[in-house]
Amino acid sequence: MRKNAVLFLSIIASSTLCGGSFADESNAILEAARNKQPGFIKDLRTLVNIDSGTGYEPGLAKVEAFLVKRLKTFGAKVETFDSPPAIGKTVVGTLQGHGTVNLMLMIHYDTVFEPGEARKRPFRVEGQKALGPGVADAKGGALIILYALDILKRRGFNDYQTLTVLFNPDEEKSSLGSRSIIKDLSSRQDVVLIYEPPEADQVTVATNGIAWVHLDVKGRASHAGLDPEKGRNAALELSHQILHLMGLGNPAKGTSVNWTTLQAGNEERVNIIPDHASAIADMRMSDLTELDRVQQDASRIIQNKLIPETEISVTVENRRPPFSKNPATDNLASLANQIYGELGKTIEPVAMRYGTDAGFAYNPNSGKPTVLDGMGIVGNRTHSSDEWADLDSVPSRIYLTVRMLETLSQRGKQHSVTR
Repeated sequence: MRKNAVLFLSIIASSTLCGGSFADESNAILEAARNKQPGFIKDLRTLVNIDSGTGYEPGLAKVEAFLVKRLKTFGAKVETFDSPPAIGKTVVGTLQGHGTVNLMLMIHYDTVFEPGEARKRPFRVEGQKALGPGVADAKGGALIILYALDILKRRGFNDYQTLTVLFNPDEEKSSLGSRSIIKDLSSRQDVVLIYEPPEADQVTVATNGIAWVHLDVKGRASHAGLDPEKGRNAALELSHQILHLMGLGNPAKGTSVNWTTLQAGNEERVNIIPDHASAIADMRMSDLTELDRVQQDASRIIQNKLIPETEISVTVENRRPPFSKNPATDNLASLANQIYGELGKTIEPVAMRYGTDAGFAYNPNSGKPTVLDGMGIVGNRTHSSDEWADLDSVPSRIYLTVRMLETLSQRGKQHSVTR
């Protein structure tokens, strides 16, 4: 089946989803998803009120325990993996079925927020919006997975070969510890669905990659009042270089380079000319060749110094590859739209400028597995104090996952019989 992955997805995308007792089955799934909403909100409150910022071990351990316990209730074989240098463990649950398709659902359980944030602004509901740290990104997405699995179990559905679930603790800091597990497990799958939050009725068919551009300046310290002229001010040279490096991006290729962190001197020693200064720029790209282009351009630009006898270096660090647009993912997005049509809705396929673990799950050289992102709860203002999730989207997003898994499994089974 893996050798015919694109053909398999083409068959699915072009196939009808009707026939037999489909309407009754569809209504049963939607009703089950709607009935899950009170429990979903209760669990969302529990998770959001746990601080689980990347690297915060006490909170990550609590969320990990919640996820492990829930996966075991579905009969999954659950394993946890240390993910150095990350704090926290990658949780992997596997369900064995009787079909031919290998499917994986994945999302992170860390957030960008510091300890104490959950206490400062705990989970709350305003109308149909749920608010709190990580409510959409991505605790809501983790629960969409768990509640969809619950419905599948109650329906007695196991027409997949394997159904794997992965929750990682370090996505918000480039998945340095979990990326190898993601790559390994993804290479064994036919389809991977990722539960980052879309901003509307959307799924994500492409994302940018992420890199950091490191700029370092070495100068010479001296007394700022007595003999400043004997120093070589690294802060001034850094500022000069940043002004000249502002144009490293390439909008035509979707490449952006934004200087976001700067460091120089010591606030307790204002009377010293700083001998070291550094800055980091956030780089986003959809074309991997831009990494070399930015490195070459930056290396040339820094040769223009403001202050003699300073030493300047610049390095581009690739943190996360892009998830490139591809036909198999487009077919999977079409299937998602067909399924949403059963609810009288439409799904829009979108490319996002942020980076996600889709870049590690998808292998552009083999085109496998087929990956679709943006399957999580609808939300917005992520990474901010105004982050919210749309509770009205919960039943439809659970429904989408259940129907996707059942359709992929059943069509794959039919394809294996007829090939």
